[in-house]
Amino acid sequence: MGSPRRQRKKFSKPSHPWQKERILAEKDIRKSYGLRRKYEIWKMNTILKGFTKQAKNLITTTGPQSEKETSQLLTKLSSLGLIGTGAKLENVLGLTLKDVMERRLQTLVFKKHLARSMKQARQLIVHQHISIEGKKITAPSYLVLLSQEAVIQFAQSSSLSDEGHPERIQEQKAPKPKEAEKESKAPEKEKKEEPKHEAKEKKAEDKPKKPKKETKEKPKKEASK
Repeated sequence: MGSPRRQRKKFSKPSHPWQKERILAEKDIRKSYGLRRKYEIWKMNTILKGFTKQAKNLITTTGPQSEKETSQLLTKLSSLGLIGTGAKLENVLGLTLKDVMERRLQTLVFKKHLARSMKQARQLIVHQHISIEGKKITAPSYLVLLSQEAVIQFAQSSSLSDEGHPERIQEQKAPKPKEAEKESKAPEKEKKEEPKHEAKEKKAEDKPKKPKKETKEKPKKEASK
């Protein structure tokens, strides 16, 4: 038997463990993207640093080899949707961690309305419910190519591939024109209709008050002597 392969770490930890600004920023990212652990942030940050480091080295060098590596880097980043087709190396230096996080499979599954939340999107991927081009992907941190984005769907062997599954997000049907008109007229009717007691009070106030008849006092009969 051969020796098992030694797996290397795919990320580098922060240089200082106690930095308040970084810790708070990582907390927000972890919450908004439904991440389980902080090492997922460090992994994406390491990938970003690799792109920027390569771009910096290529900017300072010249020659046919550097031109070849430049075109390869720009082609790769444009296929990932991180930069445009006509971008330059200077644009690579402007990439942020958020740009990389937006290309993760977990984020795109949620944005394509295949899941109700980021956490559910992660669960669907890990439980082999999501496939790309017919191949199941179980890594939520998988960076999706632009050409693959349109073919993200439920796996055929998954129970969620059935449109009537209760966990699938049902598209709300647009109301019919007649129903929409009724709904729009309903609030107007409510405004017109007033409570009965308020209407009676208003009518009573609007009516002109009749002057009271002056009653003449009858002379009292003189007491009989």
